Amino acid sequence: MHCVRLSALAAVLLILGGCVTAPAYGPPYGPTPPPPPAPPTEGSGGGVLMDWRAIITAQDRNRLDRIDEAWSRALDQARRSEGSGDLLSVGALIDPDAALENPAPPPGAYRCRTVKLGHQGTTGLGFVVYGWFDCEISRTPQGLRLIKVTGSQRPSGLLFPEDDLGLVFLGSMALGDEPRARSYGTNDERDFAARVERIGRQRWRLVIPYPEVESTLDLIELVPAS
Repeated sequence: MHCVRLSALAAVLLILGGCVTAPAYGPPYGPTPPPPPAPPTEGSGGGVLMDWRAIITAQDRNRLDRIDEAWSRALDQARRSEGSGDLLSVGALIDPDAALENPAPPPGAYRCRTVKLGHQGTTGLGFVVYGWFDCEISRTPQGLRLIKVTGSQRPSGLLFPEDDLGLVFLGSMALGDEPRARSYGTNDERDFAARVERIGRQRWRLVIPYPEVESTLDLIELVPAS
C-alpha cells in the first residue's frame, strides 16, 4: 500500500527552494518508542482487536488503495501552486518514504497539526500548513484511540495493526461546537481513513488520501506534548 519511490522530499523541496530546517518540538528527543503491544486475547479481559478490513467502508478502502496515487498528485500540486504556511519547515512529514518500524504511538498527550497538500478541482492552494492543537492517544479494549481535543475539526477513531511500517486509522470528524465525533461508518461525509506511520524518534503522522473536501492529501503530525 506504500511503495511510492519519488524521492519526493528532495524533489518537492528543491523546486520550492531553500533548505529544510528541522522543526522545533520542545524537549530533546527521547528513546525510540517500544514496539506496539501484542493484541489482547480472548479471555484476557481486554477484548479482542478487530480487523479494520471488516469495518472499513468501500469508499474509504478505495481511498487507501490509492494512497500512492494521492501522494504523487498532491506533491505535484504543492510544487505547482502557491500555498499558505512554511512547507520547508516540515521536513520528513511530506516524504512518502519516511516511514520507520515500530509505528504505534504510545498513549499520552500530543501536539498535533494538519498539513494539507494539493487541491480538489482545477485551481486552489497547493498546500496549507496549520498551527498546533492538542491531541490524545489512549488505550482502550478495542485498541489505541486517537482524539484531537482542540480545534474546529476534531477527528476521533481507532488505530488498527497493519504491518511493520504502519497502522490503519478509521475515524470520524466532529465540527465546531459538536461535543464528540460520531462512530465510524455512520456518516460518509464525516468518516475518513488514514495510514499511521512513525517518521522520527518521537514523531508520527496520519496520511489521509483524498479527504472529503479541499485537498488531495491531508497529513496530521503528532509529537509528544512534553
